[in-house]
Amino acid sequence: MTSNSTAGAQPRVAVITGGSRGIGRESARLLAADGCAVVVCSRNQDEADTVAKEITTAGGTALALRADVSDEASVAALFDAAESTYGGVDVVVHAAAHAGLGRTSPVAELDLAVLDVLYRTNIRGTFMVAQQAARRVRDGGAIITFSTAVVRLAMPGYAAYSASKSAIEALTLILARELGSRDVTVNAVAPGPTATELFLEGKDDATLAGLAARAPTNRLGTPTEIAEVVAFLARPAGHWVNGQVIQVNGGVL
Repeated sequence: MTSNSTAGAQPRVAVITGGSRGIGRESARLLAADGCAVVVCSRNQDEADTVAKEITTAGGTALALRADVSDEASVAALFDAAESTYGGVDVVVHAAAHAGLGRTSPVAELDLAVLDVLYRTNIRGTFMVAQQAARRVRDGGAIITFSTAVVRLAMPGYAAYSASKSAIEALTLILARELGSRDVTVNAVAPGPTATELFLEGKDDATLAGLAARAPTNRLGTPTEIAEVVAFLARPAGHWVNGQVIQVNGGVL
């Protein structure tokens, strides 16, 4: 657990699930650079500590917490800790890795046990984080969820995964309307193929080249490129963007 308090005006507070790797890690670093006090949440305490230390070494403010976003009590405890440490929450980025991208199957052959895992992790997990965010985020804040470009691409074999992500999109758009009177924005970011550790794992060069070729620029996105959009949505400059699913995919077709 690492924290670095600053004197004077209290900073905005950002809670980032999945903040120790990939897009979440880059989002944490960018929001800290913007002056937010960042709560880095991960299932791996050591990895969260590493990111928090990087932020504080650079002069930012960060707190590392272990939390399981599939567990209701753990999610509530995460927000409790953020509030008790920094006095409130202004931004929530739910970047925790979601299940199912590698579990492809035609609808006719899908093992329903896989569907149950997708439901619990992607839909129920996101709903729990969104529920706590809706209760805790201060007026004028921002909530950012994650979908995927796969939903729009309608790729065969990805029905269960895409359905779970479509549910996240629906939740996001409805929550934006429910929280509008409090000036809280709610948006989803939908990345295309992005070179995170999790995405690259288990894929050979030919597979990665094929995925890269789907973009006009013939390359994969980077975690930082996705995180820049997250940071924009969290900033005051991005506050008029609300109730949107933003495709960040390099023009993937």
